[in-house]
Amino acid sequence: MTETARPYIPAMGRHWMLFLYDPFARVAGVSRVHGQLLDRAGVQPGHTVLEIGCGPGDLLIQLGRRVPGATLTGIDPDPAALRKARRKAARRGLAMRFELGYAEQLPLPDDSVDRVLSSYMLHHLDPETQVAAMREVLRVLRPGGELHLVDADGTPHAGGRNHRHPRLAGHTPARIGDAMRAAGLREVTENGHGERPVIGRYAFFRAVA
Repeated sequence: MTETARPYIPAMGRHWMLFLYDPFARVAGVSRVHGQLLDRAGVQPGHTVLEIGCGPGDLLIQLGRRVPGATLTGIDPDPAALRKARRKAARRGLAMRFELGYAEQLPLPDDSVDRVLSSYMLHHLDPETQVAAMREVLRVLRPGGELHLVDADGTPHAGGRNHRHPRLAGHTPARIGDAMRAAGLREVTENGHGERPVIGRYAFFRAVA
């Protein structure tokens, strides 16, 4: 990809903190949340799957173990996270691609993907870019293809943590659903929610191209 790099928020918020990602994910139980997302996504052998904001690759690696016959691609704007993802996949003998890219300019052709996955990426984007990213999801999904997304729920609540983070101010399930609908995605559904230590509350969404 030859375009000039654009600003982005890396997986742990700061570039130098990437080495903390794996221990953080273990403590926070991120693997369990990823498993719940994959349960909902229903990926089948032969499906082509894209993850937006793949970071160090944990979600796609879990999927690769579940569904060996799927074609898997992850994109992220962070070259260091992509290198980490490639190393993890290689150590496990899993065939998948990790490419440099941005959510609002996906490096894939139209109508080429059966499933798009997103885990804790959307709140990194401002509201306008969220809609642009969802338009790109609609573009790359085949007709009838599905987006499955999990993200933090920033709804303020007494004694809660999520609303204290500046990136989560106003980042509610209602706004996430509105961004999907504004982009033209259909059958937008909040299809579950949960809460875990460290990462707080989160919500799952499904939408159809």
